[in-house]
Amino acid sequence: MRYHIDTIPVWDAAKIDGECLLCALQRRVELQQIEYSLGASVMEPDVRIQVNKKGFCQHHQRMLFKGDNRLGHALMLESHLTETRGKLNKAFNDIRKAASGNSSFLDRLSGKAPSPAKAMEAAVQELDALCSTCIVCNAIEDNMNRYLHTFFHLYQNDSEFRKHFAQSKGVCLPHAVQLLKLAPHELPERELSAFADLICKLETEAFDRIQGDVSWFIKKFDYRFQAEPWKDSRDAVERSVNKLRGWCVGKEPKPEDRKST
Repeated sequence: MRYHIDTIPVWDAAKIDGECLLCALQRRVELQQIEYSLGASVMEPDVRIQVNKKGFCQHHQRMLFKGDNRLGHALMLESHLTETRGKLNKAFNDIRKAASGNSSFLDRLSGKAPSPAKAMEAAVQELDALCSTCIVCNAIEDNMNRYLHTFFHLYQNDSEFRKHFAQSKGVCLPHAVQLLKLAPHELPERELSAFADLICKLETEAFDRIQGDVSWFIKKFDYRFQAEPWKDSRDAVERSVNKLRGWCVGKEPKPEDRKST
């Protein structure tokens, strides 16, 4: 089939022969976004507007802090703090007003005014919103939605990709759930049964394999098995964690030789 800008990364991730090609794609996008955020984008007005508005979550602030551009990080923080400070003024005023029960006399008389507890709860939501957004998380979600669509496109139209995936180690459990949720929207009804069977088969085989590796890893700490080979169990803990919850520990799930962040 004809390859395009989205099919190439999906194929590259599939060829890693890892536990989850979608985790490989997600990590690739994440590292690209962190590099982009610490690079030329620092000076791009459109990007700075979004950074000022959304900021970064704790995890991605940590990755930015570990990056090689402390000045770029500081420049983004300066303008983000300025905008956040203005929003804090409004949020704190609303919280103080709600907590004190400072509503109009007519509202209190008619019973329309909420209790201080209810009013404060609503006001705190404004503050909570300032802690709940991340421009990198949004970019990852947008890119992964596109890659998931491309995955199904390849699965339907590229027999080589379908065969390769059928012989793979499957995907992590969260991405298996995501694929099964999207399948009814991406695949013709006649293909749903075969796809569901394939995902269930790949996950069952993967979990049986990993569970065996973990059991052997534990046995290797028993003196009776010290002379036995490790087989494929040396990284069983990392692979188990990543299979259960998506990649988060161990070797980078991507072709490039990048340092883990």
